[in-house]
Amino acid sequence: MGGLGKTTLAQLIYNDPEIQKHFQLLLWVCVSDTFDVNSLAKSIVEASPSKNVDTDKPPLDRLQKLVNGQRYLLVLDDVWDNKELRKWERLKVCLQHGGMGSAVLTTTRDKRVAEIMGADRAAYNLNALEDHFIKKIIEARAFSLDKEKPAELVEIVDEIVKRCSGSPLAACALGSVLRTKTTVKEWKAIASRSSICTEETGILPILKLSYNDLPSHMKQCFAFCAVFPKDYKIDVEKLIQLWIANGFIPEHKEDSLETIGQLIFDELASRSFFLDIEKSKEDWEYYSRTTCKIHDLMHDIAMSVMGKECVAVTMELSKIEWLGDTVRHLFLSCEGTEGILNDSLEKRSPAIQTLLCDSDVYSPLKHVSKYNTLHALKLCLGTESFPLKPKYLHHLRYLDLSWSDIEALPEDISILYNLQVLDVSNCRYLERLPRQMKYMTSLCHLYTHGCRKLKSMPPGLENLTKLQTLTVFVAGVPGPDCADVGELHGLNIGGQLELCQVENVEKADEKVVNLGNKKDLRELTLRWTEVGDSKVLDKFEPHGGLQVLKIYKYGGKCMGMLQNMVEIHLSRCERMQFLFSCGTSFTFPKLKVLTLEHLLDFERWWEINERHEEQIIFPLLETLFIRHCGKLIALPEAPLLGEPSRGGNRLVCTPFSLLENLFIWYCGKLVPLCEAPLVHESCSGGYRLVQSAFPALKVLALEDLKSFHKWDAAVEGEPILFPQVETLSVQKCPKLVDLPEAPKLSVLEIEDGKQELFHFVDKYLSSLTKLTLKLEYTETTSEAECTSIVPVDSKEKWNQESSVTVMELGCCNMFFGEGAPEPWDYFVHLKDLEIDGCDVLVHWPEKVFQSLVSLRRLRIRNCKNLTGYAQAPLEPLASGRSERLRGLESLRIESCPSLVEMFNVPASLKKMEICQCHKLEPIFGKQQGMAELVQVSSSSEAIMPAAVSELPSSPMNHFCPCLEYLRLVGCGSLQAVLSLPPSLKTIYIHSCNSIQVLSCQLGGLQKPEATTSRSRSPIMPQPPAATAPTAREHLLPPHLESLVIRYCTGMLVGTLRLPAPLRRLDIMGTSGLTSLECLSGEHPPSLEILDLQRCSTLASLPNEPQVYRSLRYLKITGCPAIKKLPRCLQQQPGSINTKYLDARYEAFAICAV
Repeated sequence: MGGLGKTTLAQLIYNDPEIQKHFQLLLWVCVSDTFDVNSLAKSIVEASPSKNVDTDKPPLDRLQKLVNGQRYLLVLDDVWDNKELRKWERLKVCLQHGGMGSAVLTTTRDKRVAEIMGADRAAYNLNALEDHFIKKIIEARAFSLDKEKPAELVEIVDEIVKRCSGSPLAACALGSVLRTKTTVKEWKAIASRSSICTEETGILPILKLSYNDLPSHMKQCFAFCAVFPKDYKIDVEKLIQLWIANGFIPEHKEDSLETIGQLIFDELASRSFFLDIEKSKEDWEYYSRTTCKIHDLMHDIAMSVMGKECVAVTMELSKIEWLGDTVRHLFLSCEGTEGILNDSLEKRSPAIQTLLCDSDVYSPLKHVSKYNTLHALKLCLGTESFPLKPKYLHHLRYLDLSWSDIEALPEDISILYNLQVLDVSNCRYLERLPRQMKYMTSLCHLYTHGCRKLKSMPPGLENLTKLQTLTVFVAGVPGPDCADVGELHGLNIGGQLELCQVENVEKADEKVVNLGNKKDLRELTLRWTEVGDSKVLDKFEPHGGLQVLKIYKYGGKCMGMLQNMVEIHLSRCERMQFLFSCGTSFTFPKLKVLTLEHLLDFERWWEINERHEEQIIFPLLETLFIRHCGKLIALPEAPLLGEPSRGGNRLVCTPFSLLENLFIWYCGKLVPLCEAPLVHESCSGGYRLVQSAFPALKVLALEDLKSFHKWDAAVEGEPILFPQVETLSVQKCPKLVDLPEAPKLSVLEIEDGKQELFHFVDKYLSSLTKLTLKLEYTETTSEAECTSIVPVDSKEKWNQESSVTVMELGCCNMFFGEGAPEPWDYFVHLKDLEIDGCDVLVHWPEKVFQSLVSLRRLRIRNCKNLTGYAQAPLEPLASGRSERLRGLESLRIESCPSLVEMFNVPASLKKMEICQCHKLEPIFGKQQGMAELVQVSSSSEAIMPAAVSELPSSPMNHFCPCLEYLRLVGCGSLQAVLSLPPSLKTIYIHSCNSIQVLSCQLGGLQKPEATTSRSRSPIMPQPPAATAPTAREHLLPPHLESLVIRYCTGMLVGTLRLPAPLRRLDIMGTSGLTSLECLSGEHPPSLEILDLQRCSTLASLPNEPQVYRSLRYLKITGCPAIKKLPRCLQQQPGSINTKYLDARYEAFAICAV
């Protein structure tokens, strides 16, 4: 049953701080009713920060690249599809490229989904809430906290509890309905009208009851939300504007429509119609925005009300029907948006009021006159011009062209006299706005941020008297075609405003002061193009409502009166010497965030360099970010609480009592942090005196501080304590030789520092979960110097198990050199290890490997002396343990130029990557008979299966029965890849020019009669004779799903037979491959990606329809021997989304379009 809280529980897990720290990549996607592999892969990619990368590639490729090597958590919410096992397998192939420790968490109402995903044993069944919890929820929603609960109403609650059947969502909905009822009669009516939730009906009847209880205008507002797909993150501000554009919000004499819309949203949210309401700001966003979602069951209610009036298209073009005449509100988020619109409007004339295109539009829109009913339009244009005619859009009230490639809006767009919202934000090529914009007198909101080429604003903006939002005003060179900042004086601009090119503003000091006095303005940004003399801010005293001030390239020496600010950001104000001058208050009583960047002359916090005796400067500061302030020598001092007595300590107050985040980068003259007061800390046996200037600090990051050498500005004395610090990063601080006490430290990073700092690592071992130690590499540092300093004073300090799970070591020779301590036995919880630039590492550190019993992921890179030859065999440990890395699942070795031989990798390995190891020969242990092998394969004929099978088999532990992913790049000495495990699903080989043979494990070959039984592999049974390859054939693993081979010129001579599970085939730069064929006696593969480039001898492709039936990506270029494409390929163009073909296949290209 829905509404039990499955998604809520998943959100609690997803947002848990420990989870956020543990995973490198977190992704959340709602799958909902329809499961399409490519659409889902696209949604997962778009849920990531790198969603705009490689947009021209197939979704599954983008997903594989996104998760590759990353320890990710993917939440698939509300999964319904329980039939298509093959779809899940295709998605799983991509997800398996992630780093070790990755996890997929799924919520579903169907147990069969868990079985298909192979997680039925790990499934957690969420039970219904007990009645007393349901009662608490209902009473919390129904009754006011500050009033008594009427006894006669409380009695009715027990009856209503039974109706909910343990569903918290049903309880919230009913409780919200009851909140508006005050009499027993009304409560009993609700109880009688609400049906008992059952497995068949679920809680939909109760949710529908909640909807029916809404006022008519609220019903209309909520039902409109059916236009959005399930789990869509809705921008609340935009939603309210869409309500207004469609006329859903009744007018009120005293309040604006935006205010009433916000009240409606708040009321719907209080009744649980909207969930997951959060305010956030992404790195690429101009301002923070509030978003919400709708529970999928509530979405079902909206859909049941709207019927076919609301349509959300998120599937592929080939899977949807044309739009019907009843469509009024349309959301499109799929490829081929133009095709859907053009074809639909050619056949019908729906009176569309809302058109929201969430994907790019590249082609012209036809039938433009049929858009005359539009009230709201959102387009992301990939073209330089606006595709519609303004004369047909006279009803339009909302126009969103954000992130479009347009260079200019048409001049006649100014005839849109009813337009209320115009969003051209992030139109990076937009050079000008319409000159006659002054006639658009209904305009309330104008979004212009992110328009980098916009040089001025059109004149007459003072006529837009309803304008409430203007995100960026570009002050152009004064002239008749350019608006002056003074035109904003009479407008009630609120929210956020950025003034660019301030140097062009005449009488700037007066006009900027006027901007600061706008009562609804909350954030003001002032940006100069170049640093010059300026006194604009000397008289700047903004009103109390302005909270955030951002200033770029200001040329003054100090700031004005900024005491009411909550956030101050100063960047590239290169002439600023101090924050405030004499005669101004020293305190910032409301300031929570302070950012100082590239203030090259900044050296003091105030004009007179004296301690302020009365007040703390930043009493509420939470985040302090200082970067590239080269003359700054100290942080602000705290006021004295008392004079120092003879022989005693002077009493100081902490200057940053609430500071949680401190970042100081590239401040070469900063010597200490601020002076710390004395505090009592409890310890065994009583108390001790320590110094702590940052009692609330959680994150401390110091980087490139050339002079920094002590943690406190006072005389050496009591130890320095950071009681709450969880993350400490120290990089390039060459004079720092000690670390402070931090009992809660969980993440420690030391990079390019002195080795003396390693002496202090041991005191954090009980709390650390991640440890990064990287010395600065210098060629003049001798091996003796590297190994003479050990990371701890004595082995006794390592007498406890460490909690470290992730460790990164860079140039840390002392951990592997002769005579170094042996702390590895204590890292029993270590799961992820990276070794970088360790020059003393010559042999595989098998003694270290023996100790790391929990290791799952190992990366070794830039170890120039590593050859890999093992030293003397290891003796078993006292515990009887002799195996190495018994749980290892992922191995990556990169840029080890001397590496010749691999260690015996464990059977648990699932993923192996070897890159730029030019001398490496075998990858699965020693392969003997290589001379004979090379001799046989040097001819034009491919190696015979008999020649392969006669090679002696490798030892059992050289096989990897669990290996699913193999990646080889730039291994120039590798001549053959033999004994590939049958478990492999992905093979990627690039620039390995010496490889001539690619073959599955020996047991997978049909044995010639001349071969002795001694060469049989006991791992796999002999296949039937029908699967035996012949000359010029290569045997691939039977479960292979993806094969990529690029620039391996001596490889793939002859015929390549494709196994049935193969979905991706990508071959580039081979000169011996002649044909591709399906394995006889097997089902043919169903390729989704076929990419063939520069295969000069390839002449034959499979001629079986099944091979191309699912093809989505096709590229064939530089293959002159392929004279024409197979007929069955030419007849299967419907599913192909992306294709690149040479001109000789032009006829097929035309057919495919």
